Amino acid sequence: MADGVEVRGNRVRVYFRYKGELCREAMPGDASPENIAQAERLVGMINYEIKAGTFSYARHFPESPRIKTNTLGHYIDLWLEIKANQMAPSGFRTYKSKVETHIRPRWGEHQADQIDHLDLQSWIQTKLMPALHNKTVREIISLLRQVFVIYRTRNKTAHDPTEGLGVTLPDPDEADPFDRKEIRDILGGATDKPQEINLAQFMLWAGPRVSEAISLAWEDVDLKAGTVKFRRSQVRGHYKVTKTRRSTREVRLLKPAIEALKAQQRFTEKAAPVDIEVTDRDNKTKKQVKVRFVFHCTTTSAAHSSSDMLLKGFWRPHLESVGVRYRGPNNCRHTYASQLLSTGAVPIDWIADQLGHTSTAMIWRHYGKWINQDGPDMISLLEHALKL
Repeated sequence: MADGVEVRGNRVRVYFRYKGELCREAMPGDASPENIAQAERLVGMINYEIKAGTFSYARHFPESPRIKTNTLGHYIDLWLEIKANQMAPSGFRTYKSKVETHIRPRWGEHQADQIDHLDLQSWIQTKLMPALHNKTVREIISLLRQVFVIYRTRNKTAHDPTEGLGVTLPDPDEADPFDRKEIRDILGGATDKPQEINLAQFMLWAGPRVSEAISLAWEDVDLKAGTVKFRRSQVRGHYKVTKTRRSTREVRLLKPAIEALKAQQRFTEKAAPVDIEVTDRDNKTKKQVKVRFVFHCTTTSAAHSSSDMLLKGFWRPHLESVGVRYRGPNNCRHTYASQLLSTGAVPIDWIADQLGHTSTAMIWRHYGKWINQDGPDMISLLEHALKL
């Protein structure tokens, strides 16, 4: 028999080296002279195609286990299993949604080694870019690239078709904080939801993320010292430790934030504690804690179930009712930072510490909009300093 053909019992197998690996595939039928001759012709053809760079494993052996485990969908499944153990549930749901909505329907059944860079470029330009924001397209490309990293751990010599793919993002929008007049309108407008007004005042003058504010407990508050400690956040009903280690922080409160907490005492300070489960930073360790949440939903008399419910149930309709141009509730955090920056008197390092950021660059990039009408008259100050 020719090299590349072997008989095992009454079956014929061909073998060949492809991408540095020795591959063996069974031929249909028994080990008759005709089938052995057919195997010899086949292995000769395969070796020729491998040298010519035209070999397709799926064309010759469509039922091979190698084919079924070489689809991009197979590697998507492996990648999702890994991510499920690495990420918080909320982040994992976002990743999985993008993969299942955009990547798997188009590429899941394709052999991973047959996916071409130009085909991906065409898909991005004709399907993704017209329908999605640039930022979303960039995220999808990043996820696809991560799947190919998993593929290449099994196929060391394989190329990465995502290499060189990119999407240019527009310049980021400037922070758009509320000015003092808008703050007065938000907090002074007529409402039947006093607890939500207290929450808004606290967020505007303490600067937490919404997820941190709605998971604040009285056990984290020291009114005598004028401080709170942000230890956890809540996303879609799931409690976890704060976004980063630096985000777990003790914050010194301005007078309006303290007043908001004092106004909230009559509603929730004596409420019965509830048991919650908090996921640690490793996304596996879970701790059971008893807490009395500070801010409740006025309608349900229970803690806010999510930031989305706060947005739909109070924030959006309230801004409309008081005539303030809509910005999301996380804009309260922008406002707090910008109000402090606008004084010209607060060290930016202190602001970064209050917000839980590791660098002052983050402050300028995300929150550094100067509110001219709320800040000091810099021209007068400069003219005085320069003796003009």
